[in-house]
Amino acid sequence: MRLFFRPMILCGFAAAAVLARPLGAQSKDPAVILASARQAMGGDAKLSAVKSFTATGRTRQVRGDNLVPIEFEIFAELPDKYLRKDEVPAQESGPTATGFNGDELVVDPPQVTPPAPPGAPAPNPAMLEAARKGRVTTVKQDFARLALGLFASSFSSYPLTFTYVGEAEAPQGKADVLDGKGPNNFTLRLFIHQQTHLPIMVSWQGAPAGRGRGPMPGGAPGAPGPGGGPPAGGRGATPAAPPSGERGAPPNPTPAVVPPGGAPAPGAPASGAPLSAPPTGGAAPGSGAPPAGAPAAAGAAPGGRGAPPAAPAPVENRLYFADYRETDGIQFPFRLRRAVGPDTIEETTFDRFKINPKIDPRRFENRK
Repeated sequence: MRLFFRPMILCGFAAAAVLARPLGAQSKDPAVILASARQAMGGDAKLSAVKSFTATGRTRQVRGDNLVPIEFEIFAELPDKYLRKDEVPAQESGPTATGFNGDELVVDPPQVTPPAPPGAPAPNPAMLEAARKGRVTTVKQDFARLALGLFASSFSSYPLTFTYVGEAEAPQGKADVLDGKGPNNFTLRLFIHQQTHLPIMVSWQGAPAGRGRGPMPGGAPGAPGPGGGPPAGGRGATPAAPPSGERGAPPNPTPAVVPPGGAPAPGAPASGAPLSAPPTGGAAPGSGAPPAGAPAAAGAAPGGRGAPPAAPAPVENRLYFADYRETDGIQFPFRLRRAVGPDTIEETTFDRFKINPKIDPRRFENRK
């Protein structure tokens, strides 16, 4: 497995350094950019007519030195019902499903709270409810990122507002960059190709995770177990990153962004500086980590035995959209790739989308 796993990881980062160019003082209306994207994807009338959809496909997920195949189905009734069902053919365990129905978490198999050991206090209901709400939020955020690649918009289940940041340049061409904000201090950055007007990438800061442990868009857990995202190639096939010249292929790695004023955005390389992954063990630019040589925080004992462990710096997560194809007059990305820091951890290939199918309402109910 290791022999074909390594080329898959490296090929996605073989692109030359990405440069950014100043834009001057002009700015752009994010609503116009998103409207152009929706027009390129089939037009607002067609996209707005989508009330439900299903999708099937395959994911290849990196777990250690193994590449694990996952077969998935997605069911969605817009704006607030979503479920992703995953099955790992190589495992004897049955399929699992994760999603939401309004503000309710939907999982299968059902969640069961184990009884407390004798003499131990009963589980705190408030903590259990907080954990449930946190998981619902995570699944909704995953779906919000996926929806940007499918519809170039968000939905009332997890609405986003956008502002224009600047322009990024990659070997594939220039991209307009928008910052998106949602509930629970949720932020992301959306890249839209200036020529095709198609969404090509979403990036966001996330907690460090082991390879294959991060969720893909959609909400399904990573390892063990895309509550998050589905992904690519036939069984046993090696997932391939989008070729640099392919339509809809994303800039790779993340392009530097130059805001309308011409100065590099916080955390981005200066104009003309090549992009690179953060140094091993170092904090990502703009991550909030103190600069080298800064005094220790109050109460911290540098190098002391009682010093608390430093919180891990957040790392950049990227979701790439590629291989757009037409389904009932709508352009959908049939290939996704998820990267955490310098590593590709999941790739997805969709087999097909169905628009406005009738979905059994029991799909969005927790099995008793």
